[in-house]
Amino acid sequence: MSGKSIDALVINTIRFLSLDQVERARSGHPGMPLGAAHISYLIFDRFLKFNPKNPKWIDRDRFVLSAGHASAMLYATLFVNGYDITLDDLKNFRQLNSRTPGHPESWLTPGVETTTGPLGQGFGNAVGMAIAEKYLSSYFNRKGFNVIDHYTYVLCSDGDLMEGVSSEVGALAGHLKLHKLIVVWDNNRVSIDGPTSLAWSENVLERFEAFGWHVQNVEDGYDLVELEKALKRAKEETSRPSFIAVRTHLAYGTPMQDNCKAHGSPLGKEVVIEVKKKIGWPLEEFYIPEEVWEYRREKIEDGEKKEAEWRRVFERYKENYPELADLLLRAFNRDWGAQYKKHLPIFSKDEALATRQASNKVVNALAKHLPLMIGGSADLAESTGTYLHDYGSFQADNLLGRFIHYGVREHAMGVIMNGIAYHGGLIPYGGTFLVFSDYMRPAIRMAAMAGLQVIYVFTHDSVWIGEDGPTHQPVEQLSSLRLIPNMWVIRPCDSNEVAVAWDMAISRNDGPTAIILTRQGVPTLDRSIYPPAESIKRGAYILVDADDEPDLLIIASGSEVHLALEATKVLGKQGLKARVVNMASFEVFELQDEDYKRKVIPKSIKRRVAIEAGVGLCWYKHVGDDGLVISIEKFGKSAPYKDLMRDFGFTPEAIAEKIIKHFRLE
Repeated sequence: MSGKSIDALVINTIRFLSLDQVERARSGHPGMPLGAAHISYLIFDRFLKFNPKNPKWIDRDRFVLSAGHASAMLYATLFVNGYDITLDDLKNFRQLNSRTPGHPESWLTPGVETTTGPLGQGFGNAVGMAIAEKYLSSYFNRKGFNVIDHYTYVLCSDGDLMEGVSSEVGALAGHLKLHKLIVVWDNNRVSIDGPTSLAWSENVLERFEAFGWHVQNVEDGYDLVELEKALKRAKEETSRPSFIAVRTHLAYGTPMQDNCKAHGSPLGKEVVIEVKKKIGWPLEEFYIPEEVWEYRREKIEDGEKKEAEWRRVFERYKENYPELADLLLRAFNRDWGAQYKKHLPIFSKDEALATRQASNKVVNALAKHLPLMIGGSADLAESTGTYLHDYGSFQADNLLGRFIHYGVREHAMGVIMNGIAYHGGLIPYGGTFLVFSDYMRPAIRMAAMAGLQVIYVFTHDSVWIGEDGPTHQPVEQLSSLRLIPNMWVIRPCDSNEVAVAWDMAISRNDGPTAIILTRQGVPTLDRSIYPPAESIKRGAYILVDADDEPDLLIIASGSEVHLALEATKVLGKQGLKARVVNMASFEVFELQDEDYKRKVIPKSIKRRVAIEAGVGLCWYKHVGDDGLVISIEKFGKSAPYKDLMRDFGFTPEAIAEKIIKHFRLE
């Protein structure tokens, strides 16, 4: 069979498998699969380096469907290319517990690189993947051994490019000259509400030219020859990322072509039959021509050969560079070893540091022993204490720099860190003020959903940042982050707990961790008196206890732990005995066995208090309806932080007075 004939057969197979999935599910998005199936086919057929039998092959090319609503097309494309997706999987599209959900989920379906749903996320993830490839190839490759050498391809939609994050990541990708990043724009000019002209009139090509990209336009988007030429030119470009606009049509070849109603609803059985008849396609559901079965077998064989070739090179690499080879394999298994633990700083009780300052000392102490940890900040490197002082900045002319300057682009930082984690081989961390975590929340949520090892350094953690005022003072952010499933939020109370928090984040490889840090100085607890800082590895622990049954249980986190200790002394002068619990992490505490949790917060202690300089909703689980939550339920004020503490009633005396009054202990 000629190449032209097999092209048409496979493309139409992808199109009709997509339609059949949507029709059987009675929900889904048929428009883009009909309009863009040829693009995904061409990338996989002519350009993508992959082995469908090993979707996690380290040196595969990455394909990101940023327009995740076209998932039916992605599943059909993966099927015809030999991935472990069956016809039954396609028939169960969007059904309970199937491997073919409504939007792609990276942990669920073989061959799905990223969890794309919210538009723009996949585009940003791909920039992170391209950064990871640049750093890792520079770190590991040696003359004659290009063990890391691959491209990242993106298929994006109009909606992806309307989202502001696409401009954030696009500008940074152009600045960093990520030439192994190739983005194809499915330019069908239709969105859910109608033609894109209702809300969009910018010149997208000029936008990406201004970002420093290599830009091409394929006006006849169904000319495979021209499209292939454009992709070849993109691969030949060695100094800029590539952006290819491809003029397509939503629901191509159907009576619903270019109609926004074809975006997210089944076309209907009658329309599907009409389209199949029009091109002479069998009416049978989920029909696969024998030639396409053979094509699938050939793609499996070809993929296994490609990986086998790489493995032969890697075996010789391992003989010549055994330590590098071992590190590379361990890194892609998220195995960071234990050597770094020996270098965690120990802080003296005489050091009263802001926990952000302690964090800076920790990351710089660990950097030498974690060469694949790469940091960054949204233009707040010094303020957040995230800069790695001896390793330089990651730039186009310094690909071994270990600090990424994201600029004032929090959302971009979030999605790019996710992409670095999706790619594998690196531990990404990034910092900003806690209040600005709101700007990156969609990316944080996706990291938690996908189980990505991403570390967030959120500093300036409460209204105690002072003079900057309520716009910069987080009140609700701590509680809102704790609401995200699979998210660890750790708020250490002193410098030694900061070191342990970093150890916890590095050891955790199944989800993101946010380390919450102060701007103001806090005392370092004397661990000869108090339990070891390692105790926060259980989320919460008893910091101070009464000699016998306590009158009160006081729980606090972060800087308010010291306030709880001081308030306990005031209460003690009035004959009241209190147990103080340091609740560094709600989520980690919940992972402990019931016996431990009941030991720390026993039911027998009825009078319970929680203290935290933020919204207090999360604390009622631990103090109960009759307990007292001393919190901040309104926005802050601009003033020196000690004045604010007095004004909000966060002094030992005021805390003690509130406790006595609430429980009528006069």
